[in-house]
Amino acid sequence: MTTVVLAEWTKLRTIRSTVWTLALTFLISVGLAAVSGFSVRNAYETGNAAMVRPDFDPVYSGFVGLLYGQLALIAFGALLVTSEYGTGTVRATLAAVPRRGLAYGGKLLVGCGAALVVAVATVLVSWPVNQAGLGPYGTSMAAPGVPRALAGAAVYLTLVCLFSAGVAATLRSTALTLGILIPLFFIVGPVLSRIPGVAAVARYLPDQAGQRLMDTADPLPALLVLTGWTAAAVGAGYALVRRRDV
Repeated sequence: MTTVVLAEWTKLRTIRSTVWTLALTFLISVGLAAVSGFSVRNAYETGNAAMVRPDFDPVYSGFVGLLYGQLALIAFGALLVTSEYGTGTVRATLAAVPRRGLAYGGKLLVGCGAALVVAVATVLVSWPVNQAGLGPYGTSMAAPGVPRALAGAAVYLTLVCLFSAGVAATLRSTALTLGILIPLFFIVGPVLSRIPGVAAVARYLPDQAGQRLMDTADPLPALLVLTGWTAAAVGAGYALVRRRDV
């Protein structure tokens, strides 16, 4: 496993697309967090408080940038797996590591580890940046439930990346993977969560469960739902990686 992990790490850091998607996760999240914080503060101070959602929560506001920054992390998870299928180098990988489960596990371990590092850094920078923008309308890291919400956000981003990699291993296509996951996270989940009678079911979608990890409520139910989705995707990918010819 050590040799496989080292090989996968070499691939990861030498492929520009994967490095750039990780960098974009950080840059997009921090940039939008700053814009969101200053916008809300400006709305309050200029007498346009009606432009702010009536259920505005300064804690959750700090994660607004992550909801868009995760797009790059979803792409990273997909490229982590599909880049080798696109170039055909997967044959060389499987020739070097005939135990497909070992090759698959090493790839996910390296990718998930990189995603976790980026997720922690992104959360610990973007959330304070947003609160700085909010000024007197924000809150602090010492507020009740905030440390738990910050940890939940980092876990969410990491699991989203792993979920994307599992779907990519199942489909073996970057375009198809992103064509399914982007609408799921940015259209299907948000729309269904606002439809009466359907919202109760929509909360079991991965994006909606993930958002509940980023608030101050009990995170365990949301964590179980998101972990279930991730395990199913990774398990399906593993089953198909073992059965297919390449």
